[in-house]
Amino acid sequence: MHLEKLEKQLHFLREVDRLKAVVRQSPLLDKSRKENSAEHSWHLAMYALVLNQYANATVNTNRVIQMLLLHDVVEIDVGDFPIHAGFSSTLQTEQEARAAQRLFGLLPQEQRNELLALWQEFERAETEDAKFAKALDRFQPLLINVFTGGGTWTENGVSLEQVLSRYGPVIQRGAPLLWTVCEQWVREHFARKAPETSKQAH
Repeated sequence: MHLEKLEKQLHFLREVDRLKAVVRQSPLLDKSRKENSAEHSWHLAMYALVLNQYANATVNTNRVIQMLLLHDVVEIDVGDFPIHAGFSSTLQTEQEARAAQRLFGLLPQEQRNELLALWQEFERAETEDAKFAKALDRFQPLLINVFTGGGTWTENGVSLEQVLSRYGPVIQRGAPLLWTVCEQWVREHFARKAPETSKQAH
């Protein structure tokens, strides 16, 4: 019985190795290449460990870290859905739910139920733990875009208003102080870009 359980767990762990091959749009901070989804998940877990005091309410940091390590596992099957790419949210939700059932279904039943429930909690973003996890999931790529001179915003022609509406509500809901910092960064970033755009127009 124990060997059967271990075999399923190791199968799952081999399968999630594929997350390292899912390339995101966001670059590394040194701009040497794009980050992959496994790196993104690890980095978010570090954000939760270091920044948990900025959550809007008391959170269980261990649960937040677990959610963040699991949240993008579904990209093994469906790939990354960049926030600026205009994908159908309904289609994305359906595809990711199917992927979650398949991937977590590789585990023994009890563990499958536990991890799938954590993934679903993150997706619903109703608990304080999930709200904070979602906030960090928006905060990290925003930080990368700001500190790489525009990153995916520049590549996709994203405006100040789009950034404020796409990132603001989620970050503010889960980590208000982090959004205060973000909003300042974002406004300063686009203020610097405006004179450059004006010069190019002339």
